[in-house]
Amino acid sequence: MQENKEIKALLHLIDDPDEEIYQSVSEKIVSIGKSIIPNLEELWDNINNESVQERIESLIHRLHFKDLKTEFSNWQLQSPDLLSGSIIVAKYHYPDILPTPILQEIEKLRRNVWLELNNYLTPIEQINVLNSIFYNYYKQKGVELNYDNPDHFLINKTLETKTGNSISNGIIYLILCNLLDVPVRAVDIPNQFLLGYFDEQYQIMNPSGQSSQKILFYIEPMTGQMYSHNDIERYFKTIAVTPSNNYFRPLNNVRIIKLLLEELSKCFDNDHNRYKMNEIQLLAKML
Repeated sequence: MQENKEIKALLHLIDDPDEEIYQSVSEKIVSIGKSIIPNLEELWDNINNESVQERIESLIHRLHFKDLKTEFSNWQLQSPDLLSGSIIVAKYHYPDILPTPILQEIEKLRRNVWLELNNYLTPIEQINVLNSIFYNYYKQKGVELNYDNPDHFLINKTLETKTGNSISNGIIYLILCNLLDVPVRAVDIPNQFLLGYFDEQYQIMNPSGQSSQKILFYIEPMTGQMYSHNDIERYFKTIAVTPSNNYFRPLNNVRIIKLLLEELSKCFDNDHNRYKMNEIQLLAKML
């Protein structure tokens, strides 16, 4: 916790009734960065004025959000992996979460699946092993997309409660496949978050071939159910959309995290939380 005369003076002015003075003070506090958060939290604990507490809460949120934007910028510039990106997204709603429990849970899952895999399994057998561990042994449940509960989109809560929607379950599924060298990728099927098992041999032999022909089968990540090409063709007919090559190309990690943010933002589409919706959409536009 920082302690100097400037910070003491700024904290003293947080309750100033003059809005212009407060705006100037708040901008200065935010410019200091998250190191001032402990000072603000201590001040909140020692003040009984609700309006001033609201100002402090707003300042703390702005500081966390500023830090989050920096984290996303750095993540995108480096090798943007799904696990780190998902943890950063979760920090919006839970700024104090620690990554270690999440990493430990993912490692426990990875190890349990790895112990059952071998080089002689077919692609379907590989996915059956993964599904058996993830959904049966680990008891991961899938729920329909519900914008009333943001926790269903966040990796920390999805792992903690063993409950997620197609996107959060799908992201964990993709993380596991990547760690286990199983060639499963997310594909851009309209109104669905589906995964495809890509035929690596086909890609090597036919790099410019039709994207759909590189996929052996599809996986629905809420339950792990597998679908054939015929199933997907019927789905396209049901929604009256002509399938194009773009729908079957794998989504990169940045696009997946962008989609996660866009869907998460819809959880805050109300008058009380509209600012959260706008902030999350701003994060999505950064990617």
